[in-house]
Amino acid sequence: MQGTGPGRLAGKRAIVTGAGSGIGRASAQLFAREGAAVLAVDIDGPAADATVAAITRDGGVARAMRADAGSEPDVRAFVAAGVEAFGGLDVLFANAGIAGPLVPLAEQTVETWLKVLRVNLIGPFLAIREVAPHFRAQGSGAIVCTASVAGLLANAGPMPYSASKAGVISLVRTAANEFYGTGIRVNAICPGLIETAMTQPLFEQARARGSEGRIGQLNPLARAGAPEEIARLALFLASEDSSFVNGQAFAADGGLTSTLPFAPSRRGY
Repeated sequence: MQGTGPGRLAGKRAIVTGAGSGIGRASAQLFAREGAAVLAVDIDGPAADATVAAITRDGGVARAMRADAGSEPDVRAFVAAGVEAFGGLDVLFANAGIAGPLVPLAEQTVETWLKVLRVNLIGPFLAIREVAPHFRAQGSGAIVCTASVAGLLANAGPMPYSASKAGVISLVRTAANEFYGTGIRVNAICPGLIETAMTQPLFEQARARGSEGRIGQLNPLARAGAPEEIARLALFLASEDSSFVNGQAFAADGGLTSTLPFAPSRRGY
């Protein structure tokens, strides 16, 4: 079974992890609208089902699967399920991730680090490893991983989260070179502040304090981003529009990482 209809992913077969909400759901829906058949994977099975229901209501092709993106048996299972359901694979969007607690270094535990690294870094590694034989056999494949601006610079997230996302950036660069000459492309997206389930507490706290207008004030666009905006970058990297783009990490952060810290009230305008 392949995707149907015209679009930038017409006839393509894609897996999206973390597809039950936020960036993953927005991307799964956009991929399907652009013609891909999508396997929506999430540890929250009902959430994955809801994503697929929305896709099928719009006439798209999708299936849902509950899986833990950081579990080796689960990753093997969802890659095999995608191949079986669609007759092959063309796109992997390894998007699933967790934030972990925001606590001082002295209070961090090995258990916390292992939990975050398992999902955020080992998970994408496993997914890349499992799709690689299928992509190698056909001489093509687009892999996109969700990293973060927290993997580029400090103070954008908890320490274990930031380290895991820096690892994702290194993973896509080294994997792109591992796949030298195979036609497989590997890239990363580094979102800034996006309103998702992961960041919802921050937004809710700001609204409760009456400071919602200050959300995103540190980037030149002076706002937070939306999952759909990241999904559009994922679509570009998954499609042939980016056929000569490989081994790169793209910040989608309103310009946050373009500047040194500043006080908005002192800019003089």
